[in-house]
Amino acid sequence: MGLFRGLVFLLVLFLIQRSNSSLVKLNDNGYEDLLIAIDPGVPEDGRLIEQIQDMVTTASTYLFEATKKRFFFKNVSILIPENWERRPEYMGPKHESYNHADVRIAAPALPGRDEPYTRQFTDCGEKAEYIHLTPDYVLGKKQNEYGPSGKLFVHEWAHLRWGVFDEYNEDQPFYSATSKKIEATRCSIGISGINRVHKCQAGSCATKPCRTNSTTKLYEKDCQFFPDKVQTEKASIMFMQSIDSVFEFCNAENHNQEAPSLQNIKCNYRSTWEVISSSEDFENTTPMEAPPPPPVFSLLRISERILCLVLDKSGSMSSFNRLNRMNQAAQYFLLQTVENGSWVGMVHFDSVATIKSELIQIKSDSERNKLLESLPTQAYGGTSICSGIEAAFQVIEKLNSQIDGSEIVLLTDGEDGTTGRCIDAVKQSGAIIHLIALGPSADEAVIEMSNITGGKHILASDIAENNGLIDAFASLTSENADTTQKLLQLESKGLTLNNDPWMNDTVIIDSTVGKDTFFLVTWEKQPPSISLWNPNGTLTEAFTQDTLSKMAYLSIPGTAQVGTWTYSLQANANPEILTMTVTSRAANSSVPPITVNAKMNKDTNSFPSPMIVYAQVLQGYLPIIGANVTAFIESKSGKMEVLELLDNGAGADSFKDDGVYSRYFTSYSENGRYNLKVRAHGGTNSARRSSRHPLNRAAYIPGWVVDGVIEGNLSRPENDEDTQTILENFSRTASGGAFVVSQVPNTPLLDVFPPSQITDLDATFEGDQIKLTWTAPGDDFDVGKVQQYIIRTSGSLIDLRDNFDDALQVNTTDLLPKEANSKETFVFKPGNVSEENVTHIYIAIQSVDKSNLTSKASNIAQVALFIPQADPGPDKPPNPNPGESHPNQNSGINISTIVLSVVGSVAVVSIILSTTIC
Repeated sequence: MGLFRGLVFLLVLFLIQRSNSSLVKLNDNGYEDLLIAIDPGVPEDGRLIEQIQDMVTTASTYLFEATKKRFFFKNVSILIPENWERRPEYMGPKHESYNHADVRIAAPALPGRDEPYTRQFTDCGEKAEYIHLTPDYVLGKKQNEYGPSGKLFVHEWAHLRWGVFDEYNEDQPFYSATSKKIEATRCSIGISGINRVHKCQAGSCATKPCRTNSTTKLYEKDCQFFPDKVQTEKASIMFMQSIDSVFEFCNAENHNQEAPSLQNIKCNYRSTWEVISSSEDFENTTPMEAPPPPPVFSLLRISERILCLVLDKSGSMSSFNRLNRMNQAAQYFLLQTVENGSWVGMVHFDSVATIKSELIQIKSDSERNKLLESLPTQAYGGTSICSGIEAAFQVIEKLNSQIDGSEIVLLTDGEDGTTGRCIDAVKQSGAIIHLIALGPSADEAVIEMSNITGGKHILASDIAENNGLIDAFASLTSENADTTQKLLQLESKGLTLNNDPWMNDTVIIDSTVGKDTFFLVTWEKQPPSISLWNPNGTLTEAFTQDTLSKMAYLSIPGTAQVGTWTYSLQANANPEILTMTVTSRAANSSVPPITVNAKMNKDTNSFPSPMIVYAQVLQGYLPIIGANVTAFIESKSGKMEVLELLDNGAGADSFKDDGVYSRYFTSYSENGRYNLKVRAHGGTNSARRSSRHPLNRAAYIPGWVVDGVIEGNLSRPENDEDTQTILENFSRTASGGAFVVSQVPNTPLLDVFPPSQITDLDATFEGDQIKLTWTAPGDDFDVGKVQQYIIRTSGSLIDLRDNFDDALQVNTTDLLPKEANSKETFVFKPGNVSEENVTHIYIAIQSVDKSNLTSKASNIAQVALFIPQADPGPDKPPNPNPGESHPNQNSGINISTIVLSVVGSVAVVSIILSTTIC
């Protein structure tokens, strides 16, 4: 039996390592189980389904050609909202849900902002989250601005599946090229066009040459690149796939490494095709000889939620107050979490299973209270998990002959050596298994069931004050419900009280929530004294007490008052454990609430590889920036690690101010399961809702050049990148599920973690010196303080990238590193450059910790040794010798102006100096 469990554990590691919210599989060159979901808020329109099918069919052919006959879309499911009418051709979903969707058809983040984009915040080569297309775009209303939907879908698919980035950069649309000209950021450089200012007003359009900025020596912000309508260049899809001639990705031969594109910044100057060619997809396929068949589509309509609670009442549940804690959490789930209209049943199990309630549709408090009466009251017997699951199948089949798409919430605290016998039945059933593992010994085989069925896996320790069980049940909202209907957790807090009997704090209810607000208090020994005041200072009515389950709760009628609610709990036993949980729903169905979602970058990991914590804070699809976000990571034995998550574009965080807060996690205390919980808080005048355009989006086409004349599109709705709405106070709590860590040594850990890579190196000039700024890494990735920095320069970008240790080193004796995530500054004079015909000086940094472990070299800043030539006006001939006034001679360079551009940032400046580079 021990061998079986060991094999299961290895299988679980294998499965989890490859798990992703996406259900897509690659089989014989074809992508299967691609899921496109229509948001519940989208009005019913049959044309959407037709246009989705046409888009993907066209995209499949384009993808096949673009990947040199390697990939196509084999079968696709379209998930249709429950509020759309039933049709004979609609089937029921199995494991598919809105949260698993690869593509979301949903309203734009702001009205009129129909730009397609991919939610992407991981490293180069890693899969992204989802593609967001708006109904208007899919229906063809915005294709003049963003190009044909089939070709665009392949552009976004490359973001999603292969983790490549755009080959343009709207923060740095132009750069100083080695040709000594101002060039538009693009790939390949062979894409022809003109740079102009083109504006239309009241039906009249005016075109004029671009002006150069006196500081940057590049074009002003109103200048745009207009491609020629007729091109011969074939690349690149990640620049502007809408060009008729483009049907390839940039490769090593035609890739533009000079441009400050996001692809260069994020992928270390590798072309998109190089990244795709190194993917697991590419390595596991060979080109096809015959053209692929068209995609096969399945239409799946979401139906009422069907769910069965399968609760462990074996003898081990009598330990650590587990049975009562399970009942508290289950009552909370039944009273508050599960949505009206859902069908809910209940099964208990020990060595055998007992059906305690057939499926009941939740319509009112009456059905909820009836289910509460079915909760277990005693713990005894052995553990037979398969018996519980099989009984749940019987419950579901009485209502619906098909189990497909139904959910089983399995809570267990013990191992069961016979669980393997029902894994195949679970796979074939179509049910989704959500596992709540209570304590350190929950069965590993059930983790496999949860992962293969697309369910959630949450660990709850035996430390009651961590409130893990209630948090676990709070996370089990419907994955297909509209965000405005979902339960949101505002507070989850617990304390062990000894000499001081008081637990006092506040809860913030912001204006985006307030409906169905619910306060829940639990205790371990004696009912505490409970006082709750609303924002006006008025004491609320008494809580409803359930002394048997040791809990009390209060529902606020209507919409709770916006503001700060204050509570005071006084323990009547010593010691005592008290918890407070507060939940609510959106106040207005037309205003999306602020939400937080948490995840780890992997579901399993082996020491000493680091992990990354991610938390997205959004309102609808708009990022919330400036929030305070904290992660709580609990091991199976209850040890808690607390991390402050950051949205600073440094260390583990890929993009600054995108609403994704990140941090490395390396504090492994033991092998086994860990659980993630995140709290987000927005203080007055600190958190802001950002309205800047999303990253990793399709390029907007400003117009085309036809016979030398610009044919412009309508200007897109613009939002200044600094346009931000100050938010009121808010608070949210969310579970990020469980993950597994292995190979953690039993002995004290050695220093095996290097500093994180610097990714935001920036530069400006002060007098005749270069001033560098960056965010400090830490001794262990982004924690602690490094020992020293190594700064090197080169006249060749690729040499500096590939041979950093051989480049010219800058004297950093006076540079004393600061704590991680501090802003570092260093000033130096440019040194000698030995290369001939140098047009730029490139700069990069490496960090070294106290154990002499080194980071990866940073992003590369570059200094142009010339004033780039602007495009001549329509009536002016080009300068045959651009940059001639600043010759680069073998004996040295007499530089009267240095123009600085930084790959990876928006800073570009110039200075006046006189120096010699030998």
